[in-house]
Amino acid sequence: MNAPLDTTQRDALRSELLKRREALLGTLALHQDGASRVQHARDLLLQDGDDGPQRDADREVDLAFTDHERHELAEIGAALKRLDDDDYGMCADCGSEIPLARLKVQPQALRCVACESSQESRRGGVPHALM
Repeated sequence: MNAPLDTTQRDALRSELLKRREALLGTLALHQDGASRVQHARDLLLQDGDDGPQRDADREVDLAFTDHERHELAEIGAALKRLDDDDYGMCADCGSEIPLARLKVQPQALRCVACESSQESRRGGVPHALM
C-alpha cells in the first residue's frame, strides 16, 4: 500500500499541473492566433488554395489537435479541483491510492494503472487522453 501524499508532494504535483496548464494555454493561444475555436476553424476554411480536400483534411487535424489540448486542460482543471477537495490521488474506480510514480508521470491521472488499463480495454485500447 502507498503512503498518502504529504504536503510537499502535493505542492510539487500542483506546480506540475499549473505549469502544464500554462503551457497548454500558451500553445492554444499561439496556435489559434488569439481567435476563438469557431473563428479559427472559419479562418482555416477560408484560406486561399486550390486543394479543397487537403484544406479540409488539414482543418480536421487542426481541430483534433485543439480538441485534444482542451480535453487535457479539462483534465488538469479537474485534478486541481481534486487537490483542493483532498481526494486527489485516489482512484475514481476502485478507491485505492494512485502511486506517486504514476502521478509524477501523469499528475492529472484519475485512475490507478489497473483500472485505467481496464477502462482502455473496454474502449478498445484507445488511451483516455485521445478520446
